[in-house]
Amino acid sequence: MDLGLAGKKAFVMGSTGGMGEGIARRLSAEGASVMISGRSIEKGLALAAEIGNASFCYLDLSKQESIDEAIKIIGSEFGYLDILVCNGGGPPPGPIASVDTQLWMAQFETMFTNQVKILNAYLPQMRERKWGRVLVVSSSGIQQPIPNLGISNAIRAAQVGWAKTLAGEVAADGITVNICAPGRIHTDRVNQIDEAAAERLGRDIEDVRAESRATIPMARYGKVEEFADTAVFLLSTNASYITGSIIRVDGGMIRGV
Repeated sequence: MDLGLAGKKAFVMGSTGGMGEGIARRLSAEGASVMISGRSIEKGLALAAEIGNASFCYLDLSKQESIDEAIKIIGSEFGYLDILVCNGGGPPPGPIASVDTQLWMAQFETMFTNQVKILNAYLPQMRERKWGRVLVVSSSGIQQPIPNLGISNAIRAAQVGWAKTLAGEVAADGITVNICAPGRIHTDRVNQIDEAAAERLGRDIEDVRAESRATIPMARYGKVEEFADTAVFLLSTNASYITGSIIRVDGGMIRGV
């Protein structure tokens, strides 16, 4: 299936590893020009060289100066964007009742406002060109809160409210805005969560993983490639009538509607 992505210009946040890397790889394979971004310069440059049709931009979503520099680099290299993927690392696990106010503010800026700032810099051009794709990489926690991931559950819910509101505002301009909600996709982040759970509960990590897999009807963790295939379809010309939607990629883990 031709996804109509050849020649499209894409910026993928947090794409030096995990699901962001998977999306960047798939976009490049479809012929899009991809700007990889993240905090690991070595990984980013190596990935860009490996997949081809790609470049790297250093991006630390917690630093305003890094956000501003990334916006400038996108402008100088691409001029405009067709595709923007909002993605970033998750906050530290822990109970929500004990979260410090400063941590709330810092994580909200990193996970929400700074990502919106990058989009807002290039959204007017998408509207002028009458074509654009925006994808928010979220979490299954937006539909069923995940224990011990209170910060993530709360801030990602704010992302959903923003994305669905924006989708309605820009739909007539040929821009779609969707949310892709992964379940237990096997990444370093999931490994960290499993390790934290094992330490907190005083249990063997393999037992924790087995218990987690037992909650998934497919009885396994998802592959990054499986998530990326879904995400890139939503970024394609073929998904032109899908907007304001939450698409779960979770092996059936969330049972509710």
